[in-house]
Amino acid sequence: MAVSVCIFEDNQALRESLESLISLSNDLQLSGAFSNVLSVQDNITRLRPDVVLMDIDMPGMTGIEAVKRIRTFDRQIPVLMLTVFEDSKNVFEAICAGASGYLLKKDISSRLFNAIQEVRGGGAPMSPSIARMVITSMHTPASDDSYNLTPREKEVLSRLSKGNSYKMIAAGMEISLDTVRSHIKNIYDKLHVRSQTEAVSKAINEKIV
Repeated sequence: MAVSVCIFEDNQALRESLESLISLSNDLQLSGAFSNVLSVQDNITRLRPDVVLMDIDMPGMTGIEAVKRIRTFDRQIPVLMLTVFEDSKNVFEAICAGASGYLLKKDISSRLFNAIQEVRGGGAPMSPSIARMVITSMHTPASDDSYNLTPREKEVLSRLSKGNSYKMIAAGMEISLDTVRSHIKNIYDKLHVRSQTEAVSKAINEKIV
């Protein structure tokens, strides 16, 4: 049975090119193609594709935010990022959001079909340069904790990195929600970030937790 693919890409020329590539494959079929992700939940629940191809830079909502939304109602569907961004910030934010793979647009012609089959089979395909970045990050010596996080702040950050909500952190650490919020504010200040995604990405990238 052909693998059904749903595309989210705001560049019309590229979107149509992806549609054409998929239509030429006997192993794939197009379930839908959209220029934004503002209705991503409705699109996916209605079309029920086997694989999602997701751009990052889109109007109204980024692809990374869309992946987060998808993971609130579907933890299993493979989401393969297709993007020009190869910086560590976007890569780790996408992975933390729940992306299943990360393919650079320059590699589409040579790697797309294999990447779709791989991600469909439970793999995590990545462009070679992205894979090298991830491996290099894993081999980077642990941080000397120059951010001066307290043990409690580290524990909160660790729980955030594992996807726990504020309520879950409060219950797990047996502290109030206000205390959790206070810890998180201090964490943001010390890490010089402005959001949970940035904090988690930095924590993983720099091996703070």
